[in-house]
Amino acid sequence: MSIAPRQFLEDLFEKAIAAAHPSMCLPPLLPEPPPAGKLILLAAGKAAGSMTEIAERHYLEEKRVPRERLSGIAVARHGYGRPTKVIDMIEAGHPVPDQASLNSAARALELAKSATADDLVLVLISGGASANWIAPAAGLALAEKQAVTRALLRSGANIGEINTVRKHLSRIKGGRLARAASPARLVTLAISDVPGDDPDTIGSGPTVPDRSTLADARAVVARFKLDLPDSVHRALNDPANESPKPDDPAFANAQFHLAARPLDAFEAAQAKIRMAGYECFFLGANLEGEAREVATDQARTAKVLRAQGRRAVILSGGELTVTIRGRGRGGPNQEYALALALALDGETGIYALAGDTDGTDGGAGSAEDPAGARVDGETVARARALGLDPASFLADNNSTGFFGPLGDLLTPGPTFTNVNDFRAILVDKP
Repeated sequence: MSIAPRQFLEDLFEKAIAAAHPSMCLPPLLPEPPPAGKLILLAAGKAAGSMTEIAERHYLEEKRVPRERLSGIAVARHGYGRPTKVIDMIEAGHPVPDQASLNSAARALELAKSATADDLVLVLISGGASANWIAPAAGLALAEKQAVTRALLRSGANIGEINTVRKHLSRIKGGRLARAASPARLVTLAISDVPGDDPDTIGSGPTVPDRSTLADARAVVARFKLDLPDSVHRALNDPANESPKPDDPAFANAQFHLAARPLDAFEAAQAKIRMAGYECFFLGANLEGEAREVATDQARTAKVLRAQGRRAVILSGGELTVTIRGRGRGGPNQEYALALALALDGETGIYALAGDTDGTDGGAGSAEDPAGARVDGETVARARALGLDPASFLADNNSTGFFGPLGDLLTPGPTFTNVNDFRAILVDKP
């Protein structure tokens, strides 16, 4: 190929991100402003800054909505804010919530409750909203919600299971923001980062009916043997914390639309792959499972294609999990990449990239955290030449520590969108 394999994989990653950026997907879905009332904009998640920036421009410049009729608050992960003109922009903790998460949720609920039947409440949701909007159920403090988050993240639970617990410990998640906004017209536009694009899982579904129950939440806690404060167990046994269901009148004047899905990003990448003359094997946008196990399976597929002399790219998305047993740093994409490097050790003509489309993968909550990593058949040999034992790093869940000295971390910085993981394995001539 005329372009270096690693550069081609990075170009695919960038193409996928661009297809899911709010500037591409949001404008056609923005509803007309209310004829007489206020427009209240509430945004949360890693794309909240860019979604708000675009929505503001649409209403202020194109629709000529007077500034005094527009209000709201947007909250994004630290480092993911964007310049806004009217809407307050806040940066908060992710994946572990902080005081700013608490303050932003309180303000969002206050604004929603102020809405009248003449108003439009526009909610812009993207992945990360679960941490950015924290409104603990009665009897819980922020520290206890933080403890729950940490326990869930370490457990290996998938995003649906994590959000099932979160929704039953909250006054804003699981449809409760819709209750606060009633009787106003409520429109939610969402960028999906979850397998299956389930509205009640994206950002823990603050504006849609919740299909899960308190019993489901308790089952998750039991299944993963989570060590949680007594106050959390009491909350999960309190019927008052059951979430609104589809027959709740709060949803009578509510609409929900998907602005972008992981599949949209992969369709853009597939088009570029085929234009470059490669076969494309798309394994789906909704893969789940342990990162290291998925990596081993996909390495096996790549080796078969290589043995057959095929020129191909294996694509997959979804949200992989890591059961943390070590003390290192990393995330699902980096752990996948490390396990893949081990499985591809010595193979020629196989190259891979794994990254989170939001620009960060695990990490300590900094916008500078890596998004993932790049690997090929020589990665393990180069590491050993530096005195690095890849198996030890994998056992310690220390993928960041492994790829850092190699210069193989993927560090695009904030992308201002979020359609979950992007993994591509290129099989070519060595």
